[in-house]
Amino acid sequence: MRICLSLVVLLAAVGMARAGMKTEEIEYKDGDVVLQGYLAYDDAQSGKRPGVLIVHEWTGHNKYVRHRAEQLAQLGYVAFALDMYGKGVLAKNGDEAAKLAAPFKKDRALIRRRANAGLDILRKNEHVDTTHLAAMGYCFGGTTVLELARGGADLFGVVSFHGDLETPKPEDAKNIKGKVLALHGADDPFVKPEVVAKFEEEMRNGKVDWELVKYGGAVHSFTNPDAGNDNSKGAAYNAEADARSWQAMKDFFGEIFPKKK
Repeated sequence: MRICLSLVVLLAAVGMARAGMKTEEIEYKDGDVVLQGYLAYDDAQSGKRPGVLIVHEWTGHNKYVRHRAEQLAQLGYVAFALDMYGKGVLAKNGDEAAKLAAPFKKDRALIRRRANAGLDILRKNEHVDTTHLAAMGYCFGGTTVLELARGGADLFGVVSFHGDLETPKPEDAKNIKGKVLALHGADDPFVKPEVVAKFEEEMRNGKVDWELVKYGGAVHSFTNPDAGNDNSKGAAYNAEADARSWQAMKDFFGEIFPKKK
C-alpha cells in the first residue's frame, strides 16, 4: 500500500512539474538557410525571466537538446535550443556529423553568425528578460557558445560541456563580456592537455572571469547516455560527471542571474 501511495505522489509531482510547461518549434532563417529551434518555458510562472540559449552536439538538433531545454524551463528559465545545420538536418553517424560540423570549425565567423541568429530568437520572446542572457552547449555546441562569447555577444555567461576549447583567434577573448564555465572530461582524448593549457592562457590574457572544471574518469560526451559506457572509444557517458556538471551549471546560473524574490 505504501508503495502504491508513493507512486501516486511521484506521478502527481511529475504532472505538476510539467503542468505549466510550454514548448514550441520555431522556424527562422540565417540568410537563405531555414532553421528550426525549440523553445521551452514554464507558463505557470509570471513575469520575465533569464533566457538561456542551448547549442546541440555535432549530430544536430535532436531530442537530447530538446530535453535539456525542458530541464532548463523547469528550473525557471526560458530556453531556446537553436539549430546550427538547417531544418531537419541530422547526422546518422560520426562521419556525417564530422562533415556537417567541418564548415563551422573552419569558419568561425559562420559559427558566430549562426549562433547569433538563434540568440536573436531568444531575445524576441516576450517572457525573456533580455538584460539577463546566457548560452550553453554540448561538444560542438560547447565550441559554439565559446565562439559566440569571443565574438562579443551580450551574455552574462556561457557554459561549455565537453566542448573543444581551441580557437584560431585566442586574442578574441578580450571581447568576452560575461563569465565562462568550461566543464571538461579529464581523460578526453579529443581535447588534448595542450589545448586545455592554451585555453587557460587565453582566458588569463583576455582577463576573463573563468572557471575550468575537470571530471576524473570522464572522456568526451560524458553527459549523453547515447554515447555508451566504453571509455576506450574516447566518448562515453559518465553518470557522476553528468550530475556534477549539471549542478555546476545550476550554481553558475544562480551566481550570474538575479535571485528570485
